[in-house]
Amino acid sequence: MVPLSHLFIALLTTPLFLFFLRIWRRRHAPTSRRNPPPSPPKLPVLGNLHQMGSFPHRALHSFSHRYGPLMLLRLGQVPVLVASSAEAAREIMKTQDLTFSNRPRLSIPGRLLYNYKDVVFSPYSNYWRRIRSICVLHLLSTRRVQSYRRLRKEEMSIMVEKITRLGSSSAVVNLSDALMSMTNDIICMHAGPMQKLNIVLVGAMAALGKKHGGGRNFSELLMEFEELLGVFPLWEYIPWLNWTRRFASLDRRIDRVAKVFDEFMEIVIQEHRDREEREDIDDGGFDFVDILLQFQRDNRNSSPVEDDTIKAIIMRAS
Repeated sequence: MVPLSHLFIALLTTPLFLFFLRIWRRRHAPTSRRNPPPSPPKLPVLGNLHQMGSFPHRALHSFSHRYGPLMLLRLGQVPVLVASSAEAAREIMKTQDLTFSNRPRLSIPGRLLYNYKDVVFSPYSNYWRRIRSICVLHLLSTRRVQSYRRLRKEEMSIMVEKITRLGSSSAVVNLSDALMSMTNDIICMHAGPMQKLNIVLVGAMAALGKKHGGGRNFSELLMEFEELLGVFPLWEYIPWLNWTRRFASLDRRIDRVAKVFDEFMEIVIQEHRDREEREDIDDGGFDFVDILLQFQRDNRNSSPVEDDTIKAIIMRAS
């Protein structure tokens, strides 16, 4: 049996040995490698995470003045290349776009968006090129965008009138809430202009609220969905801390929101299918869900589109 004193010494010396071994490897690494961009000093495990603070954009702005428009950060064990000038961004996004076109597989977007079936978080692949083509040619074409111009102008006028009315009464105007409300109304219009589909959305949320203890409206659920997409848990950057997630409530929130949104989108898709069987809708009355369902029917044999893909595209469009 190993004495406790020896075990204690081993626990203390092992991290120091690994730290100095890493330094030795760096100093004796081959010099023929390409020179990396300048990088701020970093800690062994955290990297530069401790330097981000509460306002990472300010920290990155300060770093750019010191280390230049292109720098390399280490967020835990994840290397991050930061471009802080128009020239560097143009080089990455236009000149070298194929080199930098891939996306990291973040766990939260993968769980919320059907294993990266959307166009934003999907890794660069044949699948991504395919759904991007669907979005560009069928959802976001110039003709399609112009067809919703009247709806956007109406919702914008309603928002301006509401802000003007509140401003004239000396009330505090929350622009974030006003913009979110307008965006939500436009999304609901796109999701179902025949009846604004808000009736269907409210009915769906009411039904789901009974099962999930909800009672919240679509805007609140959408805000929580967007908030989760912006969460970067520590175990994404330091994998050996993955065990700490069992003590956090984040996984339960992700599962709850993913389940509610999935049932919600099932109701929306089924409502569109039922409406298409009852009514003869011309192309001018099509919304995003109608367009994707039609593409699914037309390409059932050659290039099938799954319901999960439609859900993921609509969720990111919102």
